Amino acid sequence: MPELPEVETTCRGIRPHLVDQQITEVVIRQSKLRWPVHADLKRVLLNQRIVSVERRAKYILVKTDVGALIIHLGMSGSLRVIDKSTRPGKHDHLDFVINQDLALRFNDPRKFGAVLWCDGDLAKHKLFAHLGPEPLSDQFDGEWLYRLSKNRKTPVKSFIMDASIVVGVGNIYASESLFLAGIDPRRQAGRISLIRYRKLAESIKGVLKRAIAQGGTTLKDFVNEQGKPGYFQQSLNVYGRAGEPCVTCRSAISQVKLAQRTSFYCSQCQR
Repeated sequence: MPELPEVETTCRGIRPHLVDQQITEVVIRQSKLRWPVHADLKRVLLNQRIVSVERRAKYILVKTDVGALIIHLGMSGSLRVIDKSTRPGKHDHLDFVINQDLALRFNDPRKFGAVLWCDGDLAKHKLFAHLGPEPLSDQFDGEWLYRLSKNRKTPVKSFIMDASIVVGVGNIYASESLFLAGIDPRRQAGRISLIRYRKLAESIKGVLKRAIAQGGTTLKDFVNEQGKPGYFQQSLNVYGRAGEPCVTCRSAISQVKLAQRTSFYCSQCQR
């Protein structure tokens, strides 16, 4: 499932081709995605200028003067900018034609992604109203985590993966951040000090920044015919490395299930 760095990489890849350009046609080949595609989308978007391409949590927002497309990649979706004449594949569900020659194409084999329309206040939309801050924003820090963790008995890994606490910290990044902060993922969120939460917040920011940066270096071109984005390739410290030696102490990496999610940690380095 595409996580925050992949979605941010996608935003950065498509943005230069879309901003200040005009949508001249909308092609809908499949309207039954996770939620139905807005029935009047073709009329609403015709000849609209794209004002910006942004990200909120794992959603891509393509903003126009009259509203915004909300795009979620689901489990297997992707976006790419291609020549309009490129023949669509089996899972190419929507095209947004740009200036009559390029197209922003939405591909989703599992059809669990979404393309929605919002002409109101995005902050009040049901998908965004209850979200926590962006992890790379100034609003997110150790003090924020410490304040919201009071009296919480949930494991800290589940706590930082809760989108109402902070958005975009997926399973991989939670495991890696907790390793760098030296915190056992099983520890109760309410039993962690402010000092340790400060270190954890910085670890989360650092892990995500590195993932985004590495994604940017592998992303060569969003204007191509075969084209899915080149997602980042990371050197992971604990995730997926059960039984392998810890990069720090050489003890075997442990694996445990927390809230139905597989978690990886070093029992010696993380307390």
